[in-house]
Amino acid sequence: MEFDEKDVELNDEAIAGAVSGEDSLADELAAANDRYLRLQAEMQNLRNRTSREIADERKYAALPVLRDLLPVLDNIGRAIEAAEKAGEAENLLAGFRLVRQQLETILTRHECVPISPEGELFDPNFHQAILQQPSADVPANHVIMVTQTGYKLHDRVVRPAQVIVSSGAATG
Repeated sequence: MEFDEKDVELNDEAIAGAVSGEDSLADELAAANDRYLRLQAEMQNLRNRTSREIADERKYAALPVLRDLLPVLDNIGRAIEAAEKAGEAENLLAGFRLVRQQLETILTRHECVPISPEGELFDPNFHQAILQQPSADVPANHVIMVTQTGYKLHDRVVRPAQVIVSSGAATG
């Protein structure tokens, strides 16, 4: 069997076309594999983010209830102070103290702890300044007095502490 030059040229072209077809298929396969890996990574990131969000929701689920309970605790404290000043109703006073202790225990058990900033540097993340007054005893921008206790749940503020802040020593 004899081959002429024309047959050899056609055969070379067919081989070259098949090789380039293989290269393009390999490129398509690599691109598809890359897309697959990227989608897989994106799905894993979505799962991780969703897990974090669910954990945060569970961790802070009690926040609205705690916000509702805090005014009750404040009113009990006021009632105790009023009974102490009046000097009467010792049994009522003892009952209020017991209820307040129980509420404070429940709050602590659920990681809701008071913010006690007296004497500390004023921090707007945890304190709400309601007044600024001069003080020779307390440095400027430090809390002189707490007028309403603040609370935080884990690392989030439920309610900032209402405070009076020092403006430093009085001048004049």
